[in-house]
Amino acid sequence: MVGRFLRLEGCFESSPVVRIGEYAYFVNPISDGVPHMDPDLLEEVVEGLIGISEEEFDMILAPEAMGIPLATGVSLRSGIPFSVIRKRQYGLPGEINVDQRTGYSKSSMFINGLSPGDRVMIVDDVVSTGGTLRSIVDTLVSNGITVSCVSVVFDKSDDIDAIGRSLGVPLRALIRVAVLDGRPVVIRRC
Repeated sequence: MVGRFLRLEGCFESSPVVRIGEYAYFVNPISDGVPHMDPDLLEEVVEGLIGISEEEFDMILAPEAMGIPLATGVSLRSGIPFSVIRKRQYGLPGEINVDQRTGYSKSSMFINGLSPGDRVMIVDDVVSTGGTLRSIVDTLVSNGITVSCVSVVFDKSDDIDAIGRSLGVPLRALIRVAVLDGRPVVIRRC
């Protein structure tokens, strides 16, 4: 597996790091859309996400914003439709409201186009604490929807396996990353 994601690793390791308060934040095409996203990089990432998603699912879900290009690519490659978890409410019949609460904020996200019994895969750019994923997974499960798996590009968490276990869902990432001494570093190839 070493060297499997050469473009992704190189792109990550060359990411600029900016400070937002006390937080060192990497700026990357996959997680931010900045700078431009190279089509070969996107293709490598999409192939990787499909490769780590072994479970059966009927729909791909992607939180806006950076999950959208990932879900689009996975959908085109797999032939499975996708839906966006939006920050805007449309009020459509069957719309699912996801309440997200953290220690410092409260927000809502909205999911359309699902029915009880559907099996979904969630794709996203980064997992850190798993808080947003917990809100989404808990809401989907309480609405009779099976979350088959979650696949992300970057794992910034302390323990992705523990987050997956706590969610009760297979959670996989392409690479584990960190910002150390102001530099982006690939910790592990997943």
